[in-house]
Amino acid sequence: MIALPIVGVSAADLTLRSAELSPDQAVSRVVGAADARISTSHAGRPIHQVPDGSHYVPVGGFDDAGTPSKPKEETPDQVAAALPPGTRLLKDSDGYGKVRTQHGLLDTDLREIDLRDPLAKGLFTLDRGRLPERAGEVVATNAFLENSGLFVGSSVTPRGATSSYKVVGAYELPNDLKREQIIAPPGSLIAPLDKALRAAGGIGVLPNDSYLVTVGGEGFTWNMVQAANAKSLVVVSRAVANRPPADADVPLYRQEPKEQFERSAGGATHMAILATIVGLAMLEICLLAGPAFAVGARRSRRQLGLVGANGGDRSHIRSIVLAGGLVIGAAAAVSGTAIGLTLTVALQPLLEEQLGERFGSLDFRPLELAGIALLAVVTGLLSAIVPAVTASRQTVLASLTGRRGVRRANRVLPVAGLVAVAVGAGTALYGSVADMGATVVAGGSALAELGIVALTPVLVGLFGRIGRWLPLSPRLALRDAVRNRGRTAPAVAAVLAAVAGTVAVATYQHSSEIQSRHEYIADLPHGTGWLLTSENGAYQEVPALRESLTKQLPVARRADVDRLVVGRPGCESFSEDPTCGRVEIITPKDQRCPLHERREGPDTLSAEDARKLRQDWRCKGAVRGTQYSTVIADEKLLSILAVTDPGSVSALKQGRALAFDRRQVKDGKVTLRIIAGSDRDEMFAGTSEEPVGVDKVLPVHLAPEGTESWGLELVLPPAAVQATGLTTAPIGSYFALDGTATSEQRQRIAGDIDRMGVEASLRIEAGYQGDDSLVLLALTVFAGLVTIGAAGIATGLSQADAEADLKTLAAVGAPPRVRRTLSGFQCGVVALMGVVLGSAAGILPAIGLRLTQRRELEALARRAADDGYSLTGESVPFVPIAVPWETLAQLLVVVPLGAALLAALVTRSSGALARRAAG
Repeated sequence: MIALPIVGVSAADLTLRSAELSPDQAVSRVVGAADARISTSHAGRPIHQVPDGSHYVPVGGFDDAGTPSKPKEETPDQVAAALPPGTRLLKDSDGYGKVRTQHGLLDTDLREIDLRDPLAKGLFTLDRGRLPERAGEVVATNAFLENSGLFVGSSVTPRGATSSYKVVGAYELPNDLKREQIIAPPGSLIAPLDKALRAAGGIGVLPNDSYLVTVGGEGFTWNMVQAANAKSLVVVSRAVANRPPADADVPLYRQEPKEQFERSAGGATHMAILATIVGLAMLEICLLAGPAFAVGARRSRRQLGLVGANGGDRSHIRSIVLAGGLVIGAAAAVSGTAIGLTLTVALQPLLEEQLGERFGSLDFRPLELAGIALLAVVTGLLSAIVPAVTASRQTVLASLTGRRGVRRANRVLPVAGLVAVAVGAGTALYGSVADMGATVVAGGSALAELGIVALTPVLVGLFGRIGRWLPLSPRLALRDAVRNRGRTAPAVAAVLAAVAGTVAVATYQHSSEIQSRHEYIADLPHGTGWLLTSENGAYQEVPALRESLTKQLPVARRADVDRLVVGRPGCESFSEDPTCGRVEIITPKDQRCPLHERREGPDTLSAEDARKLRQDWRCKGAVRGTQYSTVIADEKLLSILAVTDPGSVSALKQGRALAFDRRQVKDGKVTLRIIAGSDRDEMFAGTSEEPVGVDKVLPVHLAPEGTESWGLELVLPPAAVQATGLTTAPIGSYFALDGTATSEQRQRIAGDIDRMGVEASLRIEAGYQGDDSLVLLALTVFAGLVTIGAAGIATGLSQADAEADLKTLAAVGAPPRVRRTLSGFQCGVVALMGVVLGSAAGILPAIGLRLTQRRELEALARRAADDGYSLTGESVPFVPIAVPWETLAQLLVVVPLGAALLAALVTRSSGALARRAAG
């Protein structure tokens, strides 16, 4: 009991300290063996930076009146010219692309650097194979090879590349073991791929260049860094990392507050969490180990009585029992620390994989490890205090004869417990409705829980009243638990503490899950989806995409959709081709939002006027955007989108358009403006105040208010489009599934899309996907293990303490199974009492925290309503308080039952008879 937490704490200490890199180790993973890494800033003018190079600000700030010049790409010679003479540079370029794998396409980091250069040492670790020596060869990270299904010796082809590359080696990045990356010699990967992609009309790789530099001497000093900053260069320097300048010598801190560049301070929070974990561990150890020492002292009462009979006083007896706790604590400290360190060293590779980075080195901190060991010694000593005091109060006669005597119940502890429960519950509830923060709620809940722990002996006595209605074995178990509250109450309290924390977190998590599910906004009805191409001239591949959709997925219904085109079918809305234009839906002037039409802007209005205008129907209910807000389709689309309005379905059948936004409809008509390429250029230039383009007015049916549009603004039937003479191009399909799509089916259709070489998006609405079940399952398992462990310990103590009673049962002819049954019920009784009390205690903090969150969201909603905004569309935020009944049922039924069965199985059904002691 004492050594196990020490194993965990010592292992965690060594792991965290080893994962914490020294300044030189950390900077080496960025600059390799070089003195510094230099990159061009995006400010385009002189900058100030923080010493580690993680942030920079233009001189004068971003709000400076001067307009920054456009940043330009610096060549190696230009960068070298901005550095001290004799500086040697190594270019390091990285970009991003998709690489073909055995499964399809994988988003991968692309990098070019000469890995054989000595400056690159420390940036990577070659795991197997060799380094690339010529164009056409690459090395890949282990993460890339694992996820892509490739291996050393395979060939990889970035999408858009004209040739493949051979993987000649595998490596890892010590700072990011999970990164998918490939590295090629300079000029052999990014530049050819960028050229090929641009030649095909796509977007290039957009490389990001930096330089590893070495200057010799003392390295790249802070003065050199400031000189490079004056030329708009950002520097990560080894010398500065090892010897950072004083804050007074950092120009950026004189221009901007230092605090805004520091990482979010989570150290205090982490220390609070660590202190809480250690405190709970010590509490449960004391609660469980204390009765163990008490039983040990009771079984040694004859020896302790002999000490008193031979002249020993109470201090000697207390010292003997305390020495036992001290010895056990010391043994637990040595064994627990040794086991924890050994496990950490043995499991180092697994720990590094879990953390995602390699340790710098195993960092043993003797003082910290000694403090952890001292914690075990102190815990053992604390656990023995109460048994030592109790044993010292026994008279010599009672100790020698084995009589326990009659102990008066402690009346102070229940009163203190009641006061603590009242004060704690009141504080938690008051803190939830007042502006006092979650800390007050958590503190009040903790005080109330400690009060329940203090009331445990009384509550155990109340449980004993139900024993009269139970059969023999459970009645004996319950009465034994009530008679021996000294060992039962601490075990019940330990179970109570574990279950209360689990129920609190589970209730809060479950309530938050219901809130997130309520706030989730679906793109489509559940079980439906879309497969749509982008405007890249891929309309010729749409029939094949639709065929693949029907073949690879369990499609029940499919509605094909097209888009409007101005020009040839392959025209894009914002194409530079002058023959290509676009179509816009025109909102009548008197139906436009007044706030958006004000030339002075909404900021010139008073808060009250702005609030009133935002409540205007023309400024509310903005349609949720989607890739194509105007589509050409028939009434099949409405059945997939769950639009059941008969008038809407009839309108599409009759050839009339269907609109979802009433601001765009006037007198039963909608206006489409056809903007040709030349007209579009004139509109963007702002040379004409008259409307640009040709308007076409169509009869339209307005969907009833409240109809979900799923991001669509206008649905045009094919007949209406033919009447306007506009051109259409297919873009894909909406569909409804018969069941669900498996991962394999998704991968197959993704492979088909890749082989067609088109840009297409597949979206299947599966509803809100949370991790509630996984979290609650983990919490339930944790509480179950702690409960079974605590109940098992209490059962073992009861068996050791009640060995004479068990022998008496055997002597009077009780069947062998009675011993096993009694043991099972003893364990089950302790577990059930702890789970019931813990479940009741755990709901309070969850309710308090949820009420606090509700109050904060209501205040935010009121402020938003005063300004005329609605954050969620609801006047009152939905912040439910929901109890996870399934989790509670598992705790209340499964855990005690499992504990009872486990105790019964591991208990021997028969015991040896003892001879009667001489009178």
